Amino acid sequence: MPVLQGRTRLQLQQSVLFNLGALRQLTASAAGTTTTFVTNQMPLGAASDHIGKWLHFTSGANNSGLIRQVTASSVAASVTTLTFAPAITDATANLDTADLIGWQGDSSLHPQRIQEFLSQAIVEITGEYFDPEESLALFSDGEQTRFDIPAEFAMLTRVDVRRSIAEDVIHTCDTAWDESSVPANVTRSVDSEDKKHGGSSVRFVIAGAFTTGKVSSDSITSIDLRKFTHIEFWVKSTTATVAGDFQIILDDANATGDGTDLENLAVPALVALTWTYVRVALVNPALDSAIISVGLRAVNNIAANTIWVDEVRAVNDDTATWTTLDRNSWRVDVEARDLVFVPFNRVGYKLLKIVGGDEPALFTADSTVTEVPEGYLIARATGLCLMSGLGSPSMDVAVRQSQANMWMQKAEMDRRALTNMTNVRSLSPS
Repeated sequence: MPVLQGRTRLQLQQSVLFNLGALRQLTASAAGTTTTFVTNQMPLGAASDHIGKWLHFTSGANNSGLIRQVTASSVAASVTTLTFAPAITDATANLDTADLIGWQGDSSLHPQRIQEFLSQAIVEITGEYFDPEESLALFSDGEQTRFDIPAEFAMLTRVDVRRSIAEDVIHTCDTAWDESSVPANVTRSVDSEDKKHGGSSVRFVIAGAFTTGKVSSDSITSIDLRKFTHIEFWVKSTTATVAGDFQIILDDANATGDGTDLENLAVPALVALTWTYVRVALVNPALDSAIISVGLRAVNNIAANTIWVDEVRAVNDDTATWTTLDRNSWRVDVEARDLVFVPFNRVGYKLLKIVGGDEPALFTADSTVTEVPEGYLIARATGLCLMSGLGSPSMDVAVRQSQANMWMQKAEMDRRALTNMTNVRSLSPS
């Protein structure tokens, strides 16, 4: 698959304009006004040479991204002053930058036309090319056979199972977290019915009067986490939460839940009444040589709630080994957007890696980075410009048509290289 270089819409637009011979990149050599841009980087010529062209500001206070049309120009002592309209908020300053776009005597090449052709090139390839995606959001508990596919996927190509990893259990959650006194407005217990692994989970019933701080913690045998990269655990909440509402805390003394513990690991957003398998990177593994306490902290007051936690483990992500599942062992339920394992297939208690892609996003700003390989976009947009009649007024029509055909053929060659995909299972109902 072609490698993306991470170019922005502005950079792609500049490449297309270079192909068309319609771009001069300028840096201001002195301060201007809200209607003038001053530069010494222009070739000397008649004062009318640039009337009708477009200035696309690429830096400057409140100016970057604005597009204005040149209405007049003047040359004095090798310095060109471009007058534009309408006025901008702040005066142009020395070293501000701008792209001067167009040809002498022609005002047809508005930058937004280039931007539209770039977006059109993306639309044309949607459904054939996908922005690569990979997710570790799903975990098989050994019983479940149907999983919600994360929203960012438009198709799947592969499902992998994590077969092994260096790990150590921090807490099985088969016993209550009873370190120190019970925090006010929290009832803690074990739940042998609602669990994900082992004999039970730990449950914390939080009353509405509880505000923030440590919900509960428990002492553990000292464990050295310096060789690990992540903490993994199951969590469930009776109410929906946002990322960071709760934290798993780890410390080398009794966990305090006041934000000073060695590890304060944000729990991601939770869907109400849904068990979620969470992976969180350790923040300070070099300091985690003697962890003796694990706990749960409420960072935000979200009123009455019940939280379950199960099977807290430390893992070293760099040691994981994966096996790709046979394609006959899984399918996609398009209407439900579910990954479904065929009847009676069980992958065991394992982390899943789903591999696929998303439909490439359209540009929304000059700074938006492309999700489609640049070569195709530049060639297609250049060809579309020439096909629509955008070209230097001095260029012969036959020459412009020949140039258009050349760029369109290059775009088609790039397109074929992009869309050579196999084993695609689409999530589109069409």
